Amino acid sequence: MTESQGTFGRISVFEDFVGPDNDLTWGAGTVHVGQLGFVSVNEGSFEWTIDEPGGILGVTTDTGDNDNAALMAGTFKPADGGCVMEARFKVDSASLAAINCGFTETLALDTPVMPFEYATATAAYNGSGGMVGMGYDPDATTDDWQAFAGDAGVAAGTLTRAYATLTADEWQVVRVEIDPNGDARCYVGSNGVGEKLKLVKSFTTPVTSTDVFYAFLMVENRSAAARVLEVDYFYVGANRDWTL
Repeated sequence: MTESQGTFGRISVFEDFVGPDNDLTWGAGTVHVGQLGFVSVNEGSFEWTIDEPGGILGVTTDTGDNDNAALMAGTFKPADGGCVMEARFKVDSASLAAINCGFTETLALDTPVMPFEYATATAAYNGSGGMVGMGYDPDATTDDWQAFAGDAGVAAGTLTRAYATLTADEWQVVRVEIDPNGDARCYVGSNGVGEKLKLVKSFTTPVTSTDVFYAFLMVENRSAAARVLEVDYFYVGANRDWTL
């Protein structure tokens, strides 16, 4: 039987946060901000940044050590024609906050866990599903962005440094692409790499392309104090599965 198809095969999510709202305190469970979903460990708050142009969302975590907050969209299947996500953001502390940005198959919608963590010189790939993206963790011996990929709790490719140390209150851009066959590429842009996007790592089939993934951006405390993640934009491009 031929499946029904319409005009809109391309899925696009672009949230520019240009519709300021009153400050919002969240609790348990998933909430929405514009076109994106949002989930966190413990409470926190949103606040629109109005002293900078272009629409910026400020996300403040709760005050416990390892409290986190995640913006997300999905799910998307790379096999349907590939998928890409890109986000521009900054954080108020480079020494007390970890960041993950990319695609993850596993993302708990009640108490989310950072997919990729790096302490001293040991990487942890959390969750049972695939993941690919850029990660920064101040618990590492050398602070730097790293391109990561994993599946079923283990690495699915070699970690690769960007040689672009994150600086507090400095805009960062991360872009992650997954091809229909599961190949993936990770980019970062910041002053540390000359501002424009730099290809950090190309992975060969690190994930199963028929699996479905969330696009996500997550911040996590590395101390018992609130952290602030400011997000300028969040983009996802993917394709519809007409066979469903």
